[in-house]
This record gives sequence, structure tokens and C-alpha cells, in this order.
Amino acid sequence: MTEAKRARPGGLGRGLNALLGEIAREAPVTPGEEPTPGVRMLPVESMSPHPDQPRRHFDDAQLDELAASIAARGLIQPIVVRPHGHGYQIVAGERRWRAAQRARLHEVPVVVRAFDDSETLEIALVENIQRQDLNAIEEAQAYQRLAGEYGHTQDALARIVHKSRSHIANLLRLLELPEPVQRHVVEGRLQMGHARALLGARDIETLADRVIARNLSVRDTEKLARDAKPTRTRDGESGGGGRDADADIAALERQLADLLGLSVRISHSAKGGTLTIAYSSLDQLDMVCQRLTGGEI
Repeated sequence: MTEAKRARPGGLGRGLNALLGEIAREAPVTPGEEPTPGVRMLPVESMSPHPDQPRRHFDDAQLDELAASIAARGLIQPIVVRPHGHGYQIVAGERRWRAAQRARLHEVPVVVRAFDDSETLEIALVENIQRQDLNAIEEAQAYQRLAGEYGHTQDALARIVHKSRSHIANLLRLLELPEPVQRHVVEGRLQMGHARALLGARDIETLADRVIARNLSVRDTEKLARDAKPTRTRDGESGGGGRDADADIAALERQLADLLGLSVRISHSAKGGTLTIAYSSLDQLDMVCQRLTGGEI
């Protein structure tokens, strides 16, 4: 056994790339053998989606685009499954599985792993987040389930997905929104920044409809929500440009923090400024570097 083989990392908390990097060094398994870890070809009908996987919304146009790519080039990245009943349950890659069916593939490459329920949800959550496939509500619901059913603290969740604890807390607060407003986020009519701005306002559903109808920015949504709060007072306000500029900077900090899942600070003046992104682990730094360079996560 080589040194690299002995020192290989675990998959949980490191994303699907780490998991598949480990598996790539393993010998393929002949179809028909007993389920053991490895890469193999399996019929698409032998697999079923996980009923509690974080991603709920699949865009038909994007699925058609992926199906066309798979039909032309094949399925390059294996689907991750676990033995389940008389077949297999999808842990990560349901979107690829759906697209493969549209491409009329009969068999697809898979990786078989004996994950338990908690590990299955963690792997699915990490893969979807790293691919930016989850909307804010789906991500929050996955965190809520990991916390409620499997006892994960917010600190533990932050370590699993390499994001800040405050990002986890902010996402979980979105589940306090009325269900119709949550549905707007799921279907892409509102972004996380809009949803956060509406928290605590009066008549949130009406405000959300107004934001969508007017195609308001996050900054404008924050102002709309402030005006709608019952404790709002206009005493002491002035029309000074400095205050507006500060509010714009704060809104931009929140938008960047929502995108990266990390704390962001902007220091701005007439001569320029600095953008500071705080990270607490090398995994978080690696995630930021890959986002900035456009590389795969």
C-alpha cells in the first residue's frame, strides 16, 4: 500500500471532488458483483432519488441542456449511490441521473458507498452547495434537518460546508418567512438578499409581490422593508449623501457575504478602499480562491 493510499482523506465535509478523487484510485467492479465500493456501470432504472435530498427544484431548460451534453459526450462524472432495498438510492447526482434519462442512456457510471442517513444528507448538501445548485430555502431546510434530526450544531454545519456560522444562522432565519414568500425564493423570483431584507417587516407577502413586480434591487428592498416596519420613525433623518453611501456599502457587504457564506467588510473612501473576506480554515480560503479564479470547487 502506498503512502498516498494510507493517508487519503475522508469524504464528509470535503465535497464530492475529494470523494471521487479517492475512488478514482480504486479498481472498477464488474457489474453483477455484490455491492462494494467502486466505480461501475448500472442501469438507470435500478436507481431511485433520495426522498429527502436537499434539492427540490429542477429547471427543465437546464436539464435539456445537460441532456444534450450527455448525449454528445456521455456522463463524465459518476453518480454517487448507496445500496437501498433491491436497488440503489442516489446520494449525489440526481440532476445528472434525470438528464441521462432524457438523453436515453440505459446505463450510467456510478460510485457505490454504504452511507447512513446522516452521511447521505451531508454529502448531498455539500455537493449541491459547492455546485451552487441549491436556492437559499433548500439550503436552509437541509441545515434545519441536519440540526433537528441528527443533532448537528450550527458550528458543525459551518465546518461541513466551509461557511461561517453567521451564514448558517441567516439562512435558517429565512424559514420564518411565510410559505408563499419562501416559494418565490425557491422559484427564483427573489434572491436571498431580498428575502433577508423582508424579515421582520409588516405584511411581508404584499411587500414581496411589490419587489417582484417592480424588479427592485436588494438595496431598494431594504428601504421598502424599513419603511414598512411598525416601529419606524423618521425623526432625525436627513437627506445626506454620506448616509446613503454607507447604506449602499452595507448592502453590498451583505450581498457578497450571502454569495460566499463568509464575513465580508468593505472600507471605502474617495481615493479607493479595501475588500476584506474573513475565513477560519484553509478549506474556506480554497473555496474563495476557486470562486475568484472561476475554477471548479
